[in-house]
Amino acid sequence: MLYSLLRPLLFSLNPETAHRITLNAIESAHQFKALHGHPIDCKRRNIMGLDFPNPVGLAAGLDKNGEHIKALAAFGFGFIEIGTVTPRPQPGNPKPRLFRIPQANAMINRLGFNNYGVDKLVENVKHANYQGILGINIGKNFDTPMEKSCDDYLVCLRKIYYYASYVVVNISSPNTPNLRQLQNTEELDHLLNTLKLEQTKLADKYGKYTPLVVKIAPDLETTQITSIAILLIKHKIDGIIATNSTLSRNSVEHLPHSSETGGLSGAPLTKLATTVICQLHGVLQGAVPIIGVGGIMCATDTKEKIDAGASLVQIYTGLIYRGPKLVREAVDAICK
Repeated sequence: MLYSLLRPLLFSLNPETAHRITLNAIESAHQFKALHGHPIDCKRRNIMGLDFPNPVGLAAGLDKNGEHIKALAAFGFGFIEIGTVTPRPQPGNPKPRLFRIPQANAMINRLGFNNYGVDKLVENVKHANYQGILGINIGKNFDTPMEKSCDDYLVCLRKIYYYASYVVVNISSPNTPNLRQLQNTEELDHLLNTLKLEQTKLADKYGKYTPLVVKIAPDLETTQITSIAILLIKHKIDGIIATNSTLSRNSVEHLPHSSETGGLSGAPLTKLATTVICQLHGVLQGAVPIIGVGGIMCATDTKEKIDAGASLVQIYTGLIYRGPKLVREAVDAICK
């Protein structure tokens, strides 16, 4: 109810300004004990060796630097994912870089991995001392040559491994030049082999196994999806997130801001992301768990992701348009 009253005011502001104000307000409410949330009741499920109190999580991108972990968890999420973080701080792309398309319950972003760097994120995670399931999403700096991409992922993996419940390898953002090339078979094979070897070393070092998850784009051909699925099985990757935002403008091409470059999220992504989940599930057959994300705006969207083969789901843009009540709707759609 409160969010429905506040949304017109927030939507009158620049999207990035509204984002910052909202997070600061949530943090203040949490600090002053105005938020007393806990994960919403649901049958717990063990995925990737982790015990999830409920299957609905917050997708990466909302809290890039891990500054608001506990405050966001108070909305009832079963798990929180922060990032994307890069080895070095970077400002991201020039503003404006975030655009609402309210007529389609959608957004376009070309933020470009703006973040304070992995060292600052680790400081924030340690300070939060969050006891729930925390995913950390890692990427490469925009000016790192593609042939050196593995080095950036290794730097991040080493620094966050101990603090993460699981680590997400983001190879699918449309806003870092050429990043999606890492989804190609040869490049992905090399990256996964390198990271899997490092995971083994770090598990021995810390006496802790932290699952590795890969996040892919929705704009893939069926043959590419099949190739990726085969590589996941080959390298014993622990999970896959499907999907990131899309470059497609189908169904919004006639609307304001639709010509802006960047990734489209929200309702126009719903069916595309669900189709990718279904295709992945057809190849993986449960060998690798799928985390479904993309266009979850209501209970029906949530159920469709699970029915397509997802074990867990995440929301982000739906939270902006629907508010915190979407979290409970999504949990209820799966658990009741």
